[in-house]
Amino acid sequence: MRVANTAYYGRADPLGAEGDFITAPEISQMFGEMVGIWLSDLWLRQRPARCHYVELGPGRGTLAADALRTMRRFGWTPSVHFVENSPALRAKQLQVVPSAVFHDTLESLPTDTPLFVVANEFFDALPVRQMVSTQGGWRERVVVRNNEAGFAAMSGATATDDLIPEQFRSAAIGSIYEVCPDASSIMQQLSVRLAKQGGVMLVIDYGYTQAALGDTVQAVQSHQYADPFTHSGQVDLTAHVDFFELSNCAKKYGLLVAGPNDQGAWLSGLGIDQRAQILAASNPSRAADISAARNRLVAPDAMGALFKVLAVYAQDWPQPQGFGL
Repeated sequence: MRVANTAYYGRADPLGAEGDFITAPEISQMFGEMVGIWLSDLWLRQRPARCHYVELGPGRGTLAADALRTMRRFGWTPSVHFVENSPALRAKQLQVVPSAVFHDTLESLPTDTPLFVVANEFFDALPVRQMVSTQGGWRERVVVRNNEAGFAAMSGATATDDLIPEQFRSAAIGSIYEVCPDASSIMQQLSVRLAKQGGVMLVIDYGYTQAALGDTVQAVQSHQYADPFTHSGQVDLTAHVDFFELSNCAKKYGLLVAGPNDQGAWLSGLGIDQRAQILAASNPSRAADISAARNRLVAPDAMGALFKVLAVYAQDWPQPQGFGL
């Protein structure tokens, strides 16, 4: 999965109607504006003398451009840092955020002042390990060569019983349990940073909020589901994000946690309905499109319930808005 996605994101821009998939910022400017309002509220209440906006896997830079434009309306112009490895996407990002500083890894991010970190549909592209229940116990699921279809998955020889939570160890034969070591490592690194430097991290992605069984690895090509084991490097491979693990990791390193909440509820709490009305009134010819975009982002049968929003923040920072009591 790591090798395939590195090749996939390195070859071209996969986003948009002409690509393989579309993300929330590309659906409507309202998404990035809500993120910008949310971040600006925290900045206004905390008022750090200096700070940095950091985005992990910023796509085409659309979210950052919309959020930063909104921040400027509140008198806030943080320095911008993108963690991005794709040359093709870096070129697109520079077109809309010329001031961005690029980083290959988290290690080179600023260490001096608070960080405002955004990770929208970033964690889902990280490689997962899978364990499968067999008659001989839990085994790691491995990828093997399949001459007819490229690759295939099967149970390997490595016993993994110790990696399985107690409540799942007696699961039915064929059950699958996933972990994402990279996600835990990244959350650990950023949690240590935020606890020391101050700041907040916003995670928006599709995933689950309690430990669970299931194979969530999927592939998308030309906006259609595809076989994850064929055409490696030419399809987008993702897996659902374990928000339960991300939350626990942040708490372990001293951060406070808000959410995860459904994306629809979070956006509604921040005022996306009012923003949609204002945009529609200013652009009557686009009113239907604006309404459709709002519904796609918020409706439970679209992105509203599948996508979750999690915020983690330093102990002495204000409680973020949009998550209720």
